[in-house]
Amino acid sequence: MIILTGDTHGDNDIYKLNSTNFTIGKTLTKNDYIIILGDFGFIWNNDETDKYWLNWLDEKPWTTLFIDGNHENHTLLSAYPVENWNGGKIHKINDSVIHLMRGQVFTIENKKFMTMGGAYSIDKEYRNENISWWPTELPNDEEYSELLTNLELNNYTVDYVLTHTCPMDVFYRVVNNNKEFGDKQLERFFLSLKSKLNFKCWYFGHFHVDILIDDKHRAVYYDKIMIDYHS
Repeated sequence: MIILTGDTHGDNDIYKLNSTNFTIGKTLTKNDYIIILGDFGFIWNNDETDKYWLNWLDEKPWTTLFIDGNHENHTLLSAYPVENWNGGKIHKINDSVIHLMRGQVFTIENKKFMTMGGAYSIDKEYRNENISWWPTELPNDEEYSELLTNLELNNYTVDYVLTHTCPMDVFYRVVNNNKEFGDKQLERFFLSLKSKLNFKCWYFGHFHVDILIDDKHRAVYYDKIMIDYHS
């Protein structure tokens, strides 16, 4: 089973995966996957709090996968060794917590998932560079290029797209046409990409809302979405 949910922001929003709010979790095994759509937040200070929660997740019956958001310590995250897993590159945080890197196409339960983390922090003026905000929150040219190469190898066809932010046209629908949301280079890239990409549904976090935009785009925050069930 594959279940998607939105940002956890470290222990701020991990409650959505505790036993009270996530009863189905008790029935899962390590062969089942919970995928967090960015702003994972447990690779932050490399302190005892991080270690506690990473161990907490490791002891859960399922395997946790995540893409990165903008609110991550990208320096610490990028320091993990790169491994190959299910057709794409990962950072293996521990035995059952795995970072799905940018620009990849993974095959999980016979379904193909495109992953591209990152987003722009609209609150970065209130944060400190390389302490609580990192310039590498947005993809670089190499990551964009790697994504295009991997999509070409897959004939620009995947089952699901997993990102933190979303294509520009969808972005404005989520924020009610608010133009004051900072740099939108990634959203513009996604809009251009979408015109040649074949996919069933595009899932994203970032906006702290649960909205079914249309039959091909869904914003996820608290909801737990079972792939192919849309529940």
